[in-house]
Amino acid sequence: MSEKSEQQRLSVFKTYKLYVGGKFPRSESGRVYEVTDSKDKWLANAPLSSRKDARDAVVAARKAFGGWSGATAYNRGQILYRVAEMLEGRREQFTREVADAEGLSKSKATAVVDATIDRWVWYAGWTDKIAQVVGGGNPVAGPFFNLSSPEPTGVVAVLAPQESSFLGLVSVLAPVIATGNTAIVIASEKSPLPALSLGEVLATSDVPGGVVNVLSGRTAEIATPLASHQDVNAIDLAGADDVLAKELEIAAADNLKRVLRPQPVDNVDWSTTPGLDRMTAFLETKTVWHPTGSLGASGSAY
Repeated sequence: MSEKSEQQRLSVFKTYKLYVGGKFPRSESGRVYEVTDSKDKWLANAPLSSRKDARDAVVAARKAFGGWSGATAYNRGQILYRVAEMLEGRREQFTREVADAEGLSKSKATAVVDATIDRWVWYAGWTDKIAQVVGGGNPVAGPFFNLSSPEPTGVVAVLAPQESSFLGLVSVLAPVIATGNTAIVIASEKSPLPALSLGEVLATSDVPGGVVNVLSGRTAEIATPLASHQDVNAIDLAGADDVLAKELEIAAADNLKRVLRPQPVDNVDWSTTPGLDRMTAFLETKTVWHPTGSLGASGSAY
């Protein structure tokens, strides 16, 4: 190919789509909105999700919940680790997207992507350990065994942080699915591209369709129907401002959802090693009582 023909080659722009139920639909509304970088330069058109898209995501998440919550914790850990493997192979793409989204230099964006991959690995290691930390045998008065064990809450709506488009996103998403819940993620309204690209990674990382569903668009427009949806069990308000968070808390009270309230933006450092709070926030505790005694001549307890 001559140098002249190379110069005339047109760029192939990426078409970003939603990720719902393991597939990549365009928004049901047919709408898109412009995504720009930190200098207001056009980057891409992102789908502008509708209420119908949000409802479709809930249906997909509920359908996937039984299989995902019923999988062994070890298997979930393997799958989360596979996500990290796939991200490692696409570091350059995500470095570019994070740099554009957050106005970072290439070196700083690379550090963010590396920290994000490490965050997946960190949560992958916790999938088969969290039950031992937060569960166990309870001392009771009487001839009983009393055992407590954690179980996933169900379908969780996650409002991704607005300013940390990738590390913050994974920091709120990974603990939800690591503990056996399924998720509907509302990407950063201003910088949704890393989240939409993450859907492509999840689709090729053995994550069952519907376990994670990624929506982009106006945060308030998508979050409002999710907060009041009767089949959503919990909501993480990390990406909501004070006014929106209050409105969503009121809507969520209609069916007694678990609500994880947002921290002041100035106090959030997503680069620090996370604790267990975001995992335990979406776990229920099941307590089982069982009588002790002997079984015939063997004298063994049951």
